[in-house]
Amino acid sequence: MSQSGRPPLTGVRIVDFTRVIAGPLCTQMLSDMGAEVIKIENPDGGDDTRKGAGPRVGGETGESHFFMTYNRGKKSVALDFTKPDGQKIVHRLLGKADVMIQNFRPGVLKKYGLDWDSVKDKYPKLIYLSISAYGQSGPLSDRPGYDPVLQAESGMMSVNGEADGEGLRHAIAIVDTMTAIHSAAAINAALYARTSTGKGQHIDLALYDTALASLGNMGSYYLIGGDQPRRAGNGHFASAPNSSFETSNGKIYMAVANQKLFADTCKAMGHPEWLTDPRFATIAARVANKPELTRLMEEVLKTDTKENWTQKFRHLPAGPIRTMKEALDEPEVKRRGMLKTYRHTRVGDVPLIGSNYHFSDTPVDDTRPPPSLGEHTESVLKDIAGLGVEEIAALREKKVVG
Repeated sequence: MSQSGRPPLTGVRIVDFTRVIAGPLCTQMLSDMGAEVIKIENPDGGDDTRKGAGPRVGGETGESHFFMTYNRGKKSVALDFTKPDGQKIVHRLLGKADVMIQNFRPGVLKKYGLDWDSVKDKYPKLIYLSISAYGQSGPLSDRPGYDPVLQAESGMMSVNGEADGEGLRHAIAIVDTMTAIHSAAAINAALYARTSTGKGQHIDLALYDTALASLGNMGSYYLIGGDQPRRAGNGHFASAPNSSFETSNGKIYMAVANQKLFADTCKAMGHPEWLTDPRFATIAARVANKPELTRLMEEVLKTDTKENWTQKFRHLPAGPIRTMKEALDEPEVKRRGMLKTYRHTRVGDVPLIGSNYHFSDTPVDDTRPPPSLGEHTESVLKDIAGLGVEEIAALREKKVVG
């Protein structure tokens, strides 16, 4: 059966006031799914991440790798909504939009008449998503939120790190990333609900709540048992062998979480006697004797490479610990279609990781590049906001748009 070719959110229009990671990643996912995302950016520099440190495409005056990561497929409109003329344009866009997303601190948009309470009656079908650090109300709502601080405050950091060391943050902005995923899910759910209710609604998503929800069984470990889960570095406090192991040319990770997998591991390593050894016969025994089991396993594993062991263990949950180069140069990454090259209008070719969604009938469209600042200002103001050439020129003169 041939694909229809129509991405699942085709026809949905989103006015996007988000910056940095959580909001932009959400709207990038929705853009891949076919939504038209109109990214409102400050004419003076745009999204903060456009000025981010690190590699830039096209040299020092080029585009930040950070911005490129989270903004493909969007239409950039350089618009100063702090000015009354800018607010009028926003309202023209909201009148033709399905969704508005913003991640300003609670109360900021109220000054400009663009908070939920100010727009809900004007646009009764609008779905309005607010992303904040601690929610839209309450004593913490005015605090700024940055991913590692949320990892610290939620307890997430306390369970990450070596057993005898301090709690460590995850190097990836994991709270922002998970908030983005929850945001995309919430918007899709609200769009679906609107098909039967005919009404829009407000969605309040807090980074803090996301971090707490992501504690999973670690949170329940404390709530039900009353104890702090113990840090175990690359290992696991209640499972073995479940850790990183040395081979002749680097480390592999093995997650042997049950008795059958341990039996298969012993057989694959040529030591079936470990299965009946009293020190290793049960999960509890293996945890109690983890150092000795690790020593015996590494004696064997060091006789061959991580690549060869990965092949020998392909029926087991085990794989090489790769560098970023090794991971992204792996042929399977290309075979899965995860690497894309985008032709940016200003700086040329940009290599990026593409969408991980694979729909059988309504394929995503992750082929469109991230925009230059204000690249779509004129077309959006003309085609969607309904402004004429002279009106747009006058707004440029007044520095309302860029």
